[in-house]
Amino acid sequence: MNGNTGVVSGVRVSHESASLSELEAASADSEADALDALLVEPAVEEAFVIQTCHRSEAYVVADEPRDGRRALAAAGFDPATEGAVAMGHEESLRHLLRVAAGLESLVVGEDQILGQVRDAYDTAQDAGAIGHVLRQAVTKAIHVGERARTETAINEGVTSLGSAAVRLVEDEVDVDGATALVVGAGEMGALAAKAFASSGVERVVVANRTPARADRVADAVDADAETASLAEAADHAADADVVVTATSSPDYVLDEDALSAAGETVVVDLARPRDVAPDAATLDAVSVHDLDDLHAVTESTREQREDAAREVESMLEAEFQRLLAQYKRKRADEVIARMYESADRLKAREVSTAVSKLEAAGGEVSEEEREVLESMADALVSQLLAAPTKSLRDAAEEDDWSTIATALELFDPDFEDGMPFDAPAGEATPAESED
Repeated sequence: MNGNTGVVSGVRVSHESASLSELEAASADSEADALDALLVEPAVEEAFVIQTCHRSEAYVVADEPRDGRRALAAAGFDPATEGAVAMGHEESLRHLLRVAAGLESLVVGEDQILGQVRDAYDTAQDAGAIGHVLRQAVTKAIHVGERARTETAINEGVTSLGSAAVRLVEDEVDVDGATALVVGAGEMGALAAKAFASSGVERVVVANRTPARADRVADAVDADAETASLAEAADHAADADVVVTATSSPDYVLDEDALSAAGETVVVDLARPRDVAPDAATLDAVSVHDLDDLHAVTESTREQREDAAREVESMLEAEFQRLLAQYKRKRADEVIARMYESADRLKAREVSTAVSKLEAAGGEVSEEEREVLESMADALVSQLLAAPTKSLRDAAEEDDWSTIATALELFDPDFEDGMPFDAPAGEATPAESED
């Protein structure tokens, strides 16, 4: 496969298409594990995976769309599963830009997702999964995300799930003077702790598996703060008025027993898989919320940001068209390069044949005469290929894959049918039409 002409195929499972349980089922143990599973598939040349608390998405680059789809399914990203959405080349590219810009987030315009895209890109690079196609796509997405946040008001107000969780808590109870327990000291937990401090709680307890990380979060909180181990979270839950959980633990961190002595307590579970066992919701005094319950808060934010979102949509569309144009130029250049390589091979053979015939006729061909022959052959090749070169560049711009397919067959007889990018709606690619 040539790195300039691969097709991107993607599968996404997100809060918009799936339930929380479907999200959990669709997620790999880690982005690195998911990349390993994708890269062992023979058809996969590049791969990118991003997993957050409300999305699990995988993208691959392969020669043909059908190869990409099969590889995704084989690696555990089957578009036929509940809540999954399959994406072709252009939809994948556009969606990546939308994700980084915050337009696909539960909290529209959230800042956290941009950092998560960067981290996922670093993970993919470390795994050797990033090549030319995805490098252009993901770096363009990051660029769009940065522009959206510096040139518009898309990230004003509630800007993360952590702050949205605190807003949800504030809608239920008066947090002024309350004790808040934050379980998990990752980015989301840190944002929740800061949001609690800004809302007027008297005390914040940060519980985390790694003490050093809990200390860093506590030091950054503008309130009376202390830390605890993850094992001590249940003990502190008994004294907390409000609780936000956001760990990566595969097991429940809090359950009915841990919260039975807590009294009136509001709990927001932001983790996936869940941190809070379902039986905790049976306690009369305990109100448990998960990601699905944040919709009311985030919908309010969405309405406030509609104008900014429209600005971002316009910006994104322009950047998307520029990205497509870059790919199209490279696709045309690939076909043109093959055409000239084929013509050069033919030219060299015919010049050599002409020289042999002249020498067989009784005269030695001098170096100057050889140069004249080669110069004439070069001129003929350039003149003959000038029109096809322009036609191929025009064809790439217009997604005219039948013209490009014909060129590839003419100048590369061993080239197998099947175009690298999605055919226009209603028109199957040569490879797909054979299935």
